[in-house]
Amino acid sequence: MAESIPVGSTTAGQIAVAAESTVATRMSAPPSFDVADFPVPHGREEEWRFTPLARLRGLHDGTAKADGRVEIEVSLPAGVTQETVDREDPRVGKGGTPVDRVAAQAFSAFEKANVITVPKEARPAEPIRIAVRGHGGVAYGHQVVELGAFAEAVVVLDHTGDAVLAANVDYLLGDGAKLTVVSVQDWGTETVHVGQHNALIGRDASFKSVVVTFGGDLVRLHPRVSYTAPGGEAELLGLYFTDKGQHHEHRLFVDHNAPHCTSNVSYKGALQGEGAHAVWIGDVLIEAAAEGTDTYEMNRNLVLTDGARVDSVPNLEIETGEIVGAGHASTTGRFDDEQLFYLMARGIAEEDARRLVVRGFFAELVQQIGLPDVEERLLAKIGEELEGAVG
Repeated sequence: MAESIPVGSTTAGQIAVAAESTVATRMSAPPSFDVADFPVPHGREEEWRFTPLARLRGLHDGTAKADGRVEIEVSLPAGVTQETVDREDPRVGKGGTPVDRVAAQAFSAFEKANVITVPKEARPAEPIRIAVRGHGGVAYGHQVVELGAFAEAVVVLDHTGDAVLAANVDYLLGDGAKLTVVSVQDWGTETVHVGQHNALIGRDASFKSVVVTFGGDLVRLHPRVSYTAPGGEAELLGLYFTDKGQHHEHRLFVDHNAPHCTSNVSYKGALQGEGAHAVWIGDVLIEAAAEGTDTYEMNRNLVLTDGARVDSVPNLEIETGEIVGAGHASTTGRFDDEQLFYLMARGIAEEDARRLVVRGFFAELVQQIGLPDVEERLLAKIGEELEGAVG
């Protein structure tokens, strides 16, 4: 069925900066659903220092008025339900509290939340597909995906068109549930998209998130994970291709607040063109009660041209020594000369060799999506990005 409803930086030319600290887990204001609890950011706050505030079109200071239209079309497999609810519904905001002013603004400004429910023990044979299409102007939204105990589902959240959008998403996993989410940001060139994605993982539940960002003028996403009980697993994968003038920012936070849970974070990005700017912040907090935690986070960036800029900041804060393992890594570089030489020595032209290296850089991650149509589309999009840009 388908239904439509309203709804530490570098200078130019440098490759990257990578740093470690725990300061990014300390926000300038505590989480809150009330916009008034967050001061208007000025750009010096830890959570805003990489973001070009002037390009947010007023989402950060309250001047952005909801005058646009975003259409949501949902395709549901049998047994899965959809409803629209008010913000007073207990499921809305259950995944996590807004951690910055834009997320709080989105929560206070949306008209109706879209709630998709997968019943207990259900295992839909087809993915749940949510198409979000921008038709210009400013819009706010809220999406909830709830899985009952031992349910299993795949969700594809696909963003296209043009909009200035602030929207939050809650993923609620019951005990033993398994959810895979693929969120694709394939926006038009003028779009500004800011979103907080909250995953609340139940006992022995498994959450896999794949975030793919191509389009937009500015995209800033804040995936967050927390656990309700032991045994939860989280895998956060990401891919971004940042072009000339684009700003792509992914700020992840995994809160290990329950014992014997695991998390694995792996994000890869490629950048090309003057003023292309990618930001990756990876925060992991292991609380004192989270004994037996096993976590690792990694960010890799491939810089294709001069003038691109990367800020990659892994953060790890540990409050207990009783853990299985914890680590992080961040790497940024240009093409591997040995790989290029190997391919060119076998008669492959340099331009084609460079394309093959980039496709190989992303292929392992893309193949983990598990949906052939989505995988083919993303690999084709990577090819389009490389046309006329790598050489």
